[in-house]
Amino acid sequence: MIEIRDVSKEFTLHNQGSAVIPVMAGASLSVQPGECVGLVGSSGAGKSTLMRMIYGNYLAAGGEIRVGGVDVVSAEPREILALRRERLGYVSQFLRVVPRVATLDVVAEPLLALGVATAQAHGRAAELLAKLNIPERLWSLSPTTFSGGEQQRVNIARGFAHDYPALLLDEPTASLDAANRAVVLELIRAAKAHGAAIVGIFHDEAARDVVCDRVVDVAQFTPQAAA
Repeated sequence: MIEIRDVSKEFTLHNQGSAVIPVMAGASLSVQPGECVGLVGSSGAGKSTLMRMIYGNYLAAGGEIRVGGVDVVSAEPREILALRRERLGYVSQFLRVVPRVATLDVVAEPLLALGVATAQAHGRAAELLAKLNIPERLWSLSPTTFSGGEQQRVNIARGFAHDYPALLLDEPTASLDAANRAVVLELIRAAKAHGAAIVGIFHDEAARDVVCDRVVDVAQFTPQAAA
């Protein structure tokens, strides 16, 4: 479902004489339906960079990144948007939403974008918010007013609203209490059971051991390691 072949990435520092910094070379990875692969490596090794390239936020300098047959590296913007809407979900560490939009609508939005009936989309959103212990009295409010932990749980609910065939998870259990951490791990297991191919960053080693089928050390893809 997710195929990464010989991917490279470099950054150009325009404020430093356009210096070019190579950050990744020869990255290759295959993730099958129902499999969860954890990315490991020291800070700055390229875990987040690789995730952002899979999602299309960063453009790879070379190679192929195929998600469900779509090469993210060469795809047109409209193809990337369709991929994100239908097949590729991303649970980041930060919630970014339009102010004044109700929490229930924020979580339901991925389903509404697919044409799911409002009642059904809201029902799924309510189910997830309740499961993640967001009080019902808050569902009509904007999550921009919530605490950091509440915003994180809203973000997780939104990311799992649709059964994406491919899913990227960036620290989904960070800063959660034991009860909500257990809920998130169960959501990940359920997504795997539905056949989702998952790539995740888990600094929570215990959580990684529970849901990841294997780990990949991205340090092997740094230019220094490849040299």
